[in-house]
Amino acid sequence: MTARASRPVMLVTGARKGIGRHLAERFAGRGFDVVGCSREPSDLAAASYTHLQADVTDEKQVVGLLAEIGRRFGRLDAAVNNAGIASMNHVLLTPGDTALRILKTNFLGTFLVCREAAKLMMKARRGRIVNFSTVAVPLDLEGEAAYAASKSAVESLTRILAHELGSFGITVNAVGPAPIATDLVASVPKEKIDALVRRLALKRLNTLEDVGRAVEFLVADETDYMTGQTLYLGGP
Repeated sequence: MTARASRPVMLVTGARKGIGRHLAERFAGRGFDVVGCSREPSDLAAASYTHLQADVTDEKQVVGLLAEIGRRFGRLDAAVNNAGIASMNHVLLTPGDTALRILKTNFLGTFLVCREAAKLMMKARRGRIVNFSTVAVPLDLEGEAAYAASKSAVESLTRILAHELGSFGITVNAVGPAPIATDLVASVPKEKIDALVRRLALKRLNTLEDVGRAVEFLVADETDYMTGQTLYLGGP
């Protein structure tokens, strides 16, 4: 029998570490039942947190993940597509399999989760989907051709889904952070990060709190007339 959660339910992909873990902890402490997913187990323990293992690039696993959320909670109010990978390299030195892996995780994974999440949200005729882009898109950063292209695709997906899902009461927006001190940018040389920060209006790294507040804004009840937008952080 399907359960019915009394609290709003949020899915956060890539929730084992970094931004995803921060978001899972943040919203679990703010009245949500949070379901986090990643390919590996998580040690995050909270009464309002559930971790499910899934690879967002695997269509069957994504379908199963959202079906399990429906079975356990009977609803889905927000889906945050945080799972992503990056690689900084000149296009002439970027292997095809690296570019494909980036596109599969960042774009295909987001597409699949959006599609299946929307099916759950349609039942209540309400929902919030938040995707992740990057300031690398408007800044046209050298060395990030595959990464920025994958996130450009996410932005296009976000705008189109906003139109396709709007009649069901589902908003679709994106957040585009500047660099944050997480594993995603740990391998990027410091001088490259410093050069990127100098191109921002606010000349510092993003923090997890910055991203958390942006996502909080986009999933709020009061933001029901904002859709199809990419909210860049730091002023690229």
